[in-house]
Amino acid sequence: MIKSARPTMRSTAKSASATPPDLIEYSRAIGDPARDYVILGEGNTSLSVGDGTFWVKASGRKLATASADDFVRVRSDSLLAMLSSACVPSAADTLAALRAAKVGRQDGPLPSVEAVLHAVCLAAPAICCVAHSHPTAINAVTCSVTFAGALRGRLFPDQTVVCGTDSLLIKYVDPGLALAKVVAGKLGSFVRTHGRAPRTIYLQNHGFIALGESPQDVLNITAMADKAARILIGTYALGGPRLMPATEVRRIDQRLDEAYRRKEIKRQR
Repeated sequence: MIKSARPTMRSTAKSASATPPDLIEYSRAIGDPARDYVILGEGNTSLSVGDGTFWVKASGRKLATASADDFVRVRSDSLLAMLSSACVPSAADTLAALRAAKVGRQDGPLPSVEAVLHAVCLAAPAICCVAHSHPTAINAVTCSVTFAGALRGRLFPDQTVVCGTDSLLIKYVDPGLALAKVVAGKLGSFVRTHGRAPRTIYLQNHGFIALGESPQDVLNITAMADKAARILIGTYALGGPRLMPATEVRRIDQRLDEAYRRKEIKRQR
């Protein structure tokens, strides 16, 4: 399942050496305080270049005020190679490996500690863009005792249209390389079972990952997952969630009219 990131959208083809404008734009949208997806230096975003490299947010930088200087271009293969280490690298070794994965000058900002996680997600089929965030509503669910049960199904049709039929749930793992290794294994199993990558990954006691074909796709997925979380929380005031029957979820996913609408939603800003 793990392979280099693939070609992506129109903006990245213009100049692989400059931070793609679409990456900056959607990163600011993810970081918009009004959306309540992240605060301070939380979260990170990435976008594939298509030549075995991708852009990812630099460590500690704020998404809300992201500029071209807040992203670094990294080599997918160098990051994915870190997964094969049999031993647990020291913090210093990890930072050195992250710096060595950069394209061009080795000085300047470091890639996010979750850069390996982004490399793993971008290697999944048809995935060109990834956003890792910590929405308050979603984290209310991922930090609850109902984590697995609450996220096992779908609540309403549009959640299926935008977020897919199934999510990948990951039990708590230390952020960074350890998390990337677990996600790599679970993501590979998901792809083999479902024949496609998940659009949503929920990290217990941590946050949320949206995987998409474009920045707009990732924004849509994050927004719908956030809405679903808020609805889910609300259902517990009225006795708990009534999940859609699995047969109806599959039917919605396979309807031609919904497939057309899904394409239109991805296309529109």
